[in-house]
Amino acid sequence: MNALPDPLLWEILQRIKNPVDRDSLSLTCKHLHELESEERQSLRVGCGLDPANEALNSLCRRFRNLTKVEIIYSGWMSKLGKQLDDHGLLVLSKNCSSLADLTLSYCTYISDLGLGYLASCSNLSSLKLNFMPRVLGCGILSVVVGCKRLTILHLIWCLNISGSEWLEYLGKLETIEDLTIKNCRAIGEGDLIYLGPSWHKLKRLQFELDSHYSFTRLFDKFVIDRWQKQWFPCESLVDLSLVNCIISPGRGLACVLSKCKNLEKLHLDKCVGLRDADIIALAKNSRALKSFSLGISSDLSFPLSMNNPLRLTDESLRAVAENCPMLETAKISFSDEEFPNFLSFTLHGILALVERCLVRELSLDRIYSFNDAGMEALCSAKWLETLDLVKCQEVSDEGLQLVAQFPQLQTLRLSKCLGVTDLGLKPLVGTYKLRLLTIEDCPWISSRGVRGTARSVSFRQDLSWMR
Repeated sequence: MNALPDPLLWEILQRIKNPVDRDSLSLTCKHLHELESEERQSLRVGCGLDPANEALNSLCRRFRNLTKVEIIYSGWMSKLGKQLDDHGLLVLSKNCSSLADLTLSYCTYISDLGLGYLASCSNLSSLKLNFMPRVLGCGILSVVVGCKRLTILHLIWCLNISGSEWLEYLGKLETIEDLTIKNCRAIGEGDLIYLGPSWHKLKRLQFELDSHYSFTRLFDKFVIDRWQKQWFPCESLVDLSLVNCIISPGRGLACVLSKCKNLEKLHLDKCVGLRDADIIALAKNSRALKSFSLGISSDLSFPLSMNNPLRLTDESLRAVAENCPMLETAKISFSDEEFPNFLSFTLHGILALVERCLVRELSLDRIYSFNDAGMEALCSAKWLETLDLVKCQEVSDEGLQLVAQFPQLQTLRLSKCLGVTDLGLKPLVGTYKLRLLTIEDCPWISSRGVRGTARSVSFRQDLSWMR
């Protein structure tokens, strides 16, 4: 092994993915041990780090050129030893001068003091925090002020981080490209205005509010109203995801939707106040859209003007079909089983997407307007490769038997569909037309009925959802 050049040895080490096996191999030879210490760039630790601060200090001294560190305490219990605390981040900042990517998950002992130490990590470009209850907005501000190269920031379940001050400073830097804020209760839609000039650099935005908290929050009307007076160029935004948000006509996030010129991926889930006008404006500007995911809820708990329509209609789907010819993925879901008639998308609106666009993947969840006639129409969908039906109870065996006539279909997934039985799959038996067939919790389809229907079959039946 000593006769091999270092680049080749390192290539061998890199191909060993299990860190335990890699450590074992590095202990067999002094040269391999030195090479591993010098070349290793990533480290993932968690509950096994005990005593945490001392163990991390030892690892950082051995691996001097770390650029990516993940510290994850998912599943931690007190009997596993004390977690890494603020001093641990001081150790990390002092010993890892090349640190560029840091993930902290369930690190409940770390506070603003620890994040303040990260300000000295001048190369830090990606910071991801998941469930950090002791971290406040001051800690994030310290990182933003000190780390001028920060382009990726993810905050998930950080319940006590408020948004205005650090978001405003981050906006002035104009460096952020990927921003994720999920279930951070102290940050609302109105706070996003503080991004200011950074909107034109932002490429990916994921913003999700806690579904149990979003509609009980008090909003700063002055901040929301400012969205009407400020123009946000969003020409760099290619990936936008909004979940449980409130969209007010002509202001707030509605302004963002109408100014996305290069959007490729859009996910809107249970956004109260979303109107046809918002989707139409977005579709006309985002002609490069490739993925369109729309989740609709009948939750009317947030007060809306009765002059505004409360439901999306086929006009939205037709606008996407007419203006987004590159669309490849379409997903539509409805979250309310008690009021299925509230969904006003008809079969014609859904099929418009398949007929006018290059849709390769179609996913429908609780869409009661999709029936056997819809399955018949998909027989002419020459681009469709993946079909996913969840609780589409109007599809029967007659419609399912038509799958054998779909020209390009490779993957079919049926979940919790009551109208289909083994008989609907019979035309597929022995043809192996499908690459993958997945059946989940469909009470009238048996494990025997799926045999020989596809090259690969996944079958599961848990009927607890019917109780």
